[in-house]
Amino acid sequence: MWTSTSGRGIAVDGVLTDLPTWLPPSGRGPGLVLVQEIFGLDDYLRSVAAELAAEGYVVAVPELFHRTAPGWSSSHDEAGVAASMKVASAFDPALGLSDVLATVAHLRAQPAVSGGVGVLGFCLGGSLAFAAAAAGDPDVAVSFYGSTVAGQIADLAKITCPIQFHFGGQDPYIPRADVAVVEAAVAAHPGAEIHVQEDAGHAFHNNVAPMFHHPAAAARAWALTTAFLRRTLPA
Repeated sequence: MWTSTSGRGIAVDGVLTDLPTWLPPSGRGPGLVLVQEIFGLDDYLRSVAAELAAEGYVVAVPELFHRTAPGWSSSHDEAGVAASMKVASAFDPALGLSDVLATVAHLRAQPAVSGGVGVLGFCLGGSLAFAAAAAGDPDVAVSFYGSTVAGQIADLAKITCPIQFHFGGQDPYIPRADVAVVEAAVAAHPGAEIHVQEDAGHAFHNNVAPMFHHPAAAARAWALTTAFLRRTLPA
């Protein structure tokens, strides 16, 4: 479990652990916990953090694999996917969720953060963003192609904050039938919305992974994401 500290990190089991944080140009704004894919804190995630900071958010990225593979970052080819899947197999989702929720609490306590704290995650992080919205108190959540969302969709009833889901219609890891389950649940849940890029597969927003990236779908989904954030967590 991570506990708040006053400075540049969060203490894990009594040891200060780095918490990379991006500040907006103004130096303050609403907080966003950006939750990683299985590839770790790589150039892609850093670029997303920088883009969100430019939008006016204080962005923090917890290291999900710090217990089993500290500092993990991999390539975005077949070998990198295989290596990352092996690292992810040792990951405890319950402990990862506790890290995400602790990072939300940490951001709320920072003087640079005002106007609320949200969570936004991709892939593994998309599943955890959904879980954090169900288990904790973020002010908004955005979940990109979380593979466990459909199986845990009953938890949507626990979520009171605005939440946005993104999926690819051609995702080989998340069947379109599972996405339809989420669509049906979202239709009956006020404050939730879902967007499916039917021409895209998994991880379509990852612009450093040629095997996944779908530029047109990524641009459409990101425009929807930033508009949603401006409505629900204005900077």
